[in-house]
Amino acid sequence: MPETDRVFADRITDVPRSFIREILKVALDPGVISFAGGLPNRSLFPVAALKAATENVLGGQAADVLQYAGSEGYQPLREFIAARYRQTRGLDIPVDNILVTNGSQQGLDLLGKTLLNDGDGVVIEEPGYLGAIQAFSLYRPIFRPVSVSSSGMNVEQLRSAMFAHRPKLIYTVPNFQNPSGVSYPEDNRHEVAEAVAGTGALLIEDDPYGDLRFSGRPGSSFKSLLPEQTVMLGSFSKCIVPGLRLGWIVAPDDLLDKLVTVKQATDLHTSHFTQSIVHRYLADNDLDEHVGIITDTYGRQCQAMQRGIREHFPPDVACTEPEGGMFLWAALPEDLAAVDLFDLAVAEKVVFVPGDPFYVDGRRSNAMRLNFSCADEATIEIGMQRLGGAISKLLAAPQGDRESGRG
Repeated sequence: MPETDRVFADRITDVPRSFIREILKVALDPGVISFAGGLPNRSLFPVAALKAATENVLGGQAADVLQYAGSEGYQPLREFIAARYRQTRGLDIPVDNILVTNGSQQGLDLLGKTLLNDGDGVVIEEPGYLGAIQAFSLYRPIFRPVSVSSSGMNVEQLRSAMFAHRPKLIYTVPNFQNPSGVSYPEDNRHEVAEAVAGTGALLIEDDPYGDLRFSGRPGSSFKSLLPEQTVMLGSFSKCIVPGLRLGWIVAPDDLLDKLVTVKQATDLHTSHFTQSIVHRYLADNDLDEHVGIITDTYGRQCQAMQRGIREHFPPDVACTEPEGGMFLWAALPEDLAAVDLFDLAVAEKVVFVPGDPFYVDGRRSNAMRLNFSCADEATIEIGMQRLGGAISKLLAAPQGDRESGRG
């Protein structure tokens, strides 16, 4: 082992780099159309309203909001979160069960620190959210993948994993899942809850995209179906702005107490200043009206992408049909690998995320994640033409030359 490696903790060797972050370097070229990022549309950020909220906060309570604060979070903001759960989901969440975090990504890290020992089992969706795979990998669990499709989570696989491995956590993104864009149907949610009930495992319901519904009807929260075993994660990143890094955890009393201790050891508390700005913004503006603008835009952009796939991709390329969120999942013919398409796509000035990093087994996936939130409809049309051309080149290449886009 090289001498410099002696200083690194063993746990860091198990954590995959973010392939998506590496792709974003390519996307810095202004001529490249990127469907790779998981970014909200910056043109929809409520900049003027946030500026007014900031000036209001600094004008009225500057000395307070620039001071240290409680680890649990700014009380009025926690009260807003609780009230919104009642209004939008019919859930009665006590304020004392809400912990404000630096984005929902920190929520994953706090849960990993609090709950996971080396070798503990974690059920992860397949394909699954790369941020969760990274966050939990630090704590060296054994991932138990369970496939997710338009039918929701595979309940037979889940039951088998629960029986054979007794996992400690089940991680889910049931609304507009990242990366696939699918949502668990209502009957599937009930079946998943029944499979987990009474096992002692905790189900994490991560819901960063739940407000971004542009069609269909919302399904039940696992919190209503499995109240004693569900931990919820939420975020303001997708419905306001991501740069303020504000999310939250909803957890039972005993777990929240431990999470607060870990939060204190991690960063003392989330910025009092940014919490106060977001609360002021929420008090002075209609969040539903703003979310309506986002969902109208994303809905049209999703339709543009689906239309472009139909018009410019080979007919045997299938894609999901999201009812909200920011992503869809397209599958090439099974004998192709999306990573082999990547260099050809870069040459055509368009990028996407190959499906490989969303699986924990290192497979060569034929699928790719496409983000539709950041490009307008005209740009999506051009990008789909370019990507369709790259797929045609891959299909035309001799079988032996397809790997890594050669040919």
